[in-house]
Amino acid sequence: MPRSPYLKLIQQLRRPSGGVFFLSGDEPFLREEALRQIMEAHLEPATRDFNLDQLRGAEASADALASLFATPPLMANWRLVVVRDAQGLTPRARSVIEAAAATPPSGLVLILSASIPAGSQAAFYRTLERNSTAVEFAPLGSLDAPPWAVERAVTLHGVELELDAARALVAAVGTDLGTLAAELDKLAGGSRDRRRISLDDVTDLVGVIPRVNRWTWVELVGDRRLDEAMRQLPTLMGAGENGVGLVIAIGAQLLRVALVVSGGEATLERALPRTQPTLVRKLVAQARRWTLPELDAVFTELLRTDRLLKTGPPSEAQAMEELLLRLRAVGAVAGPTETSYVVSVPASFPNGR
Repeated sequence: MPRSPYLKLIQQLRRPSGGVFFLSGDEPFLREEALRQIMEAHLEPATRDFNLDQLRGAEASADALASLFATPPLMANWRLVVVRDAQGLTPRARSVIEAAAATPPSGLVLILSASIPAGSQAAFYRTLERNSTAVEFAPLGSLDAPPWAVERAVTLHGVELELDAARALVAAVGTDLGTLAAELDKLAGGSRDRRRISLDDVTDLVGVIPRVNRWTWVELVGDRRLDEAMRQLPTLMGAGENGVGLVIAIGAQLLRVALVVSGGEATLERALPRTQPTLVRKLVAQARRWTLPELDAVFTELLRTDRLLKTGPPSEAQAMEELLLRLRAVGAVAGPTETSYVVSVPASFPNGR
């Protein structure tokens, strides 16, 4: 079967039905969190120790797996076998798993977690995807880390994390999701207002935070406030940002803006990793400032700057200053306006993924 969205997996776990789960992707924190949710949905606390076996791929022999799959649940509905690092399974062990996935024994819940090697053409992974509930957890881009923190604060802790506070938190502790989750746990328990986490709360927790961060700066570019972006550029780069990273961030932001311009808000929502209403509103507002020809010109300038940064000779600061000057010239004759286009959604517009 095709890969399932993460939210669909959560909905499925409300009525546990066993079977095989294949969790893949290069974001280990999200894979492990999903694995724990599957375990919690199927295991009964009183019989957990009798009905849970956990192995690592490289240590799981074919004979051991076959024996585990043949063992029925004890005083419970489900018996769970968890195989982490499934990319390390031997060919014989993979064959045993493929047979179990094709016809799962009654009462078995088999969870496989793997980081598939880059460029792998192994049929094993395609077979698992066909015969399991398969979910891929790709790493979040830097632009998605703050909205992820906002969503997690609401869903897990029942508190509102202000977007500016989320950005400050990511700027201070980085984009490692495990670290972010741990810091969110602290904030949720120690905020001034138990229903909201503010920028002041983040400052109290992490101390000094960067005065300018990547996300607010990229929004200045998306808003076409390029003079302000120029003024803040030295501070931003002085805080450790690099030119190539900023070019990538601008490109990611404006690609999403282009989705709104070309296909409307619904197309953008389908393309985002999860539903992020605050981010959607900001991107829709930015889309009113651009036309598709202008965005096409911007992407050309971003490509030019990327090549310049990788070949020299200007410094990164000089290359970025030149980029902002060139972006300011895009559409300068007509000038951007708040009503330069009307968003429409074609009836058969393709999915933006």
